Amino acid sequence: MTSVRETATPPSFEVSGVVPSLAQIGDFGPPRSETGVGALMPWNGVLYVQNYNSHKARSGSGVSLRRVFPDMSMEVVPETLGVDGTYTNRYVHYATSRLVIGPQVIEQDHTIHVVPELQEHRLCGTATHLERPDTHVYVLTMEGLVFELDLVSLQVNQLWDLNDELKTDGELKVHYKDCYTAYGRFVVCSNEYAEPEWAGDRNRGRLAEFDGSQWRILVDKPFTAIAGRGDFAGTIFASGWDRASAILDVYTEVDDRWTRYRMPKASHTFDHKWQTEWPRIRETEHERFLLDHHGMYYELSPWAYGGRVWGIRPISTHLVVLGDFCSWRGMLVMGADNASPSHGQNVTTAEPQSGLWFGKTDDLWSYGKPAGWGGPWWEDPVTANVPSDPYLMTGFDGKVLHVQNHGETDVTVRIEIDPRGDGAFGTYEQLHVEAGGMSSHVFSPGFSAHWLRLTSDTDATLTAQLFYS
Repeated sequence: MTSVRETATPPSFEVSGVVPSLAQIGDFGPPRSETGVGALMPWNGVLYVQNYNSHKARSGSGVSLRRVFPDMSMEVVPETLGVDGTYTNRYVHYATSRLVIGPQVIEQDHTIHVVPELQEHRLCGTATHLERPDTHVYVLTMEGLVFELDLVSLQVNQLWDLNDELKTDGELKVHYKDCYTAYGRFVVCSNEYAEPEWAGDRNRGRLAEFDGSQWRILVDKPFTAIAGRGDFAGTIFASGWDRASAILDVYTEVDDRWTRYRMPKASHTFDHKWQTEWPRIRETEHERFLLDHHGMYYELSPWAYGGRVWGIRPISTHLVVLGDFCSWRGMLVMGADNASPSHGQNVTTAEPQSGLWFGKTDDLWSYGKPAGWGGPWWEDPVTANVPSDPYLMTGFDGKVLHVQNHGETDVTVRIEIDPRGDGAFGTYEQLHVEAGGMSSHVFSPGFSAHWLRLTSDTDATLTAQLFYS
């Protein structure tokens, strides 16, 4: 393909922003897997849609790369017929003017190159190469293999098996999700989370980085997305969670450190590795990020000041599973994972399918009102006079805090707030919690601050959860 069609054909029929004719529909017959939208990428006039199934490459599932044209027509990219698998990676390499999406490399004139060595893997991330950024990229698989891809010769070379580097448990026992490069570090994550992680018996999830010489595990919790704006804004963002709350870990260049922030969970339906596919952090308006995290949309600035994140604000809640979203021709485009027969385990769904939604970013404010629950502690050992992680407080209406003391000694918990968002906390209230007891505090209507944190006057085992309505 060497040109892009420009027509005046009226838009296709749509319902609430969803265009049924653009749905991604898999084969009715076996293996009856899911067909989700794994990656969306505008590229020289068209929108590329990379859908995915829930297994490694296999014929007969109806998955392939698609192209959506400005007249809202869609075609299967013929070079990718029979190229199916779990593909959610997308990356623009400006030095060579090539797009990497799934196992395909696409030239500026839309010439398609399928990379056979990558086709057989479940691809979940592509990132800038630390040593050869002008010609090479890293490609991460869900099983934890990292390849380097030469975008000129299309040669592939395996660099690492992260199960060895990060002490995880091997293929089909881990679920790597994303990768990103900036500030001399290659950052990866996995989102392994099930009953043993919830119970505290196992920690398979990872957020880790490679500094050019060695790997370092940053966090042994489940993380799903990593993003930033290159070396532009001095930050890297990584979203994850544990049983206490949603998590946003932020690297700031100004002080060369990672800082943890905690946020509400809008829904517990995202509390499993299979049910966080694939929340993203992505720029949707110029120099503004949209964060999709645990059933809630947030607006997020790429900038941090004084090593602190400012102005995270909830937009709305949702139940939809979003594989990716992007800006295209003035619209916000979202790709879902709507219906999966799950190889026959879901006996009420026969046809794997997922839709595309077209609208504007500001339409998201008409979704469900921001609400959720979570907090800094869940049966956690707490050290006296050491503050908890900051927990998001702004953008919600009713607020109540419950603190439970699991020990045999009374404690006093100091509630501190940061009204400016710059990390300058001050004491708001003190809450006495008897041994083995629980105390609650209802915040007055309209009360808010950017962040809240808690400090105990005694070593203790505590739970602290906030409910926002």
